[in-house]
Amino acid sequence: MEVCEAVERELDKVTNKFGAVSEESSTRIDEQIAFLNELKTNLLEREDEELNYSDEKLITAAVTRARDCVSRIATDHREQHSTVSKVGKAIDRNFTPDFGSITRDGIFSGERDKILTQVICQHLYRQGLLDIGDNLCVESGLCLDPKYKEPFVELHRILEALKLHNLEPALKWAGENRQALLQQGSSLEFKLHRLAFLNLLKEGPSQQSQAITYARTNFTQFVKRHEKEIQVLMGALLFISGGIESSPYSHLFDNNLWEDIQDTFTRDACARLGLSVDSPLAVCFSAGCVALPALLNISQVMQARQVANIWSGKDELPIEIDLGKDFHYHSVFACPILRQQASESNPPMRLTCGHVISRDALHKLASGNKLKCPYCPGEQNPNEARQITF
Repeated sequence: MEVCEAVERELDKVTNKFGAVSEESSTRIDEQIAFLNELKTNLLEREDEELNYSDEKLITAAVTRARDCVSRIATDHREQHSTVSKVGKAIDRNFTPDFGSITRDGIFSGERDKILTQVICQHLYRQGLLDIGDNLCVESGLCLDPKYKEPFVELHRILEALKLHNLEPALKWAGENRQALLQQGSSLEFKLHRLAFLNLLKEGPSQQSQAITYARTNFTQFVKRHEKEIQVLMGALLFISGGIESSPYSHLFDNNLWEDIQDTFTRDACARLGLSVDSPLAVCFSAGCVALPALLNISQVMQARQVANIWSGKDELPIEIDLGKDFHYHSVFACPILRQQASESNPPMRLTCGHVISRDALHKLASGNKLKCPYCPGEQNPNEARQITF
């Protein structure tokens, strides 16, 4: 972020100077044009058609003045080149064009290449770029089940309908997946019916009876979970004749509700399909952008100290990088003894003293029926350790 701000400061200097030079040049040109027009008018108004010595002197002075004006503008223009060149130098100074020092050849070879191609293909399907995704599969030789992209096709179709304020496809999908959505604790179906009800209210008194019928038919099943919201919707009926847009319930027609329903549908549909809400490729790219400056810095330090061979771990980085809360998806326990992340086969174990280590570390530290905690004087029987879940 600091390097971007440094370049931005240079850009601001160029922009400000361009503005100042442009304004000053325009003023000079306007003054010169006005001066020449006045001189022309004075010469045309003269009765004597021949120019005398004074006239020639005035014209010569006008030409000299115009030449000086053009020369000053040209000088200012040349000075701009040095200011613009500083931006390029700032970019070269703050950004590293070669990222080869933090990559390894062949990292995506073999099975990993196939996985990467599948991730890219899934990202294209998520964006609705179905044809491009199909072409990628053909040209890369990736064989996917024909049913693989069907959920993405349906997801994109429903989202496009919601963008056009068409609720029918989403309502049909929510009805077909009602039980699964209820198990997820989703409020998608209620929000869809709420928007459909509000569309009826928006049409005015002519749709009042239809709105009441719609509420009786569709809101009954949501009373236990959304009683207060339904009460608000019923209160809006009282103002339908006088215009709800100017009533205390005008906030119900906020356009943000349509953006919210698109986000809700995407989140719940992805959960229903066992997918993450965000594209894995987009998340990896964003995480890489956050980690890149730190990796470049450590790479430069390692090269300067001639210890580049330290960065040899196949699946590990030479330093720990905090990506921020936006990239925290689940808790991960790393054993403080073996420096390994816990897994199903090697879960975290809580000792009687409260300290936690991995099961593999527990077995290695145990000596018969005794186990001394590596962090405190406490001793216990290894069988007293309890598996915990984060």
